[in-house]
Amino acid sequence: MFEGIYVAIPTPFKDGKVDTQALKDHVEFLIEQGVDGIVPCGTTGESATLSYEEHEEVIALTIEQAAGRVKVIAGTGSNSTEEAIRLTKFAQEVKADGALLITPYYNKPNQEGLYRHFKAVAEAVSIPIVLYNVPGRTGVNMLPETVARLSEIDNIVAIKEATGSTNVATEILNLTQGEIEVLSGDDLTFFPLLAVGAVGVISVTANVVPDRMVQMHREFVNGRWEKAQELHRHLYNLSKVMFIDTNPIPVKTALSMMGRMEKEFRLPLCPTTPEKEEVIAQTLKEYGVI
Repeated sequence: MFEGIYVAIPTPFKDGKVDTQALKDHVEFLIEQGVDGIVPCGTTGESATLSYEEHEEVIALTIEQAAGRVKVIAGTGSNSTEEAIRLTKFAQEVKADGALLITPYYNKPNQEGLYRHFKAVAEAVSIPIVLYNVPGRTGVNMLPETVARLSEIDNIVAIKEATGSTNVATEILNLTQGEIEVLSGDDLTFFPLLAVGAVGVISVTANVVPDRMVQMHREFVNGRWEKAQELHRHLYNLSKVMFIDTNPIPVKTALSMMGRMEKEFRLPLCPTTPEKEEVIAQTLKEYGVI
């Protein structure tokens, strides 16, 4: 359902507000470069600092601009089940192709709490749901056994697995017997996860070099594994630099250097150091992006 290159897009800001034109232009750029889908309002989209109105605006604008040419998976997760249901219902109303839901952060539910949270959201809507596990961000790790329980719910169809572990991805695939798609949530381990059965990625790096990410995936699915491996190794340093500081600071800095959006963040995020900014600039030059 969600195979290929999905791009976790930053939310462009200008003078404290959502820069709607930059948002539409960036979505158009990614579609022109051949990506399979767009993911607004995830971690990269600074979703934690968006108001309800802004969250809905960014999702709706992305879907409008995509105009059915690529799929849109809307970030609708929250550490409040009620809030997650509200946002997911909105995504369904505006005809998103799927909803991406983070494990509840800060309150750190146990495995039963995680199961009940996602089950409640899934039962409130009919839209396909992509689970999102990134314990390094949230402080809670959803175990493969819990994912397997959730995979029995009809509209829970995929997981963005961002532990960076091929072992975890393999265990999920073994336990679910193909009932759930695994998408890499970590650019650095996208190629290794493809090797164990993942079908795609929700990528930060693809904001900068979407065409090369698309090519790597196509080479892999067409059986040209050595070429895919070569592209993985080629992109590895760029992906590392995209996480030289807290995401989305580096990627938004890179996109500002490319003229795609302003280098503007919402507190508590702020610009990176001049030294790290120089590393980002030098890396973009090495990759021929600027």
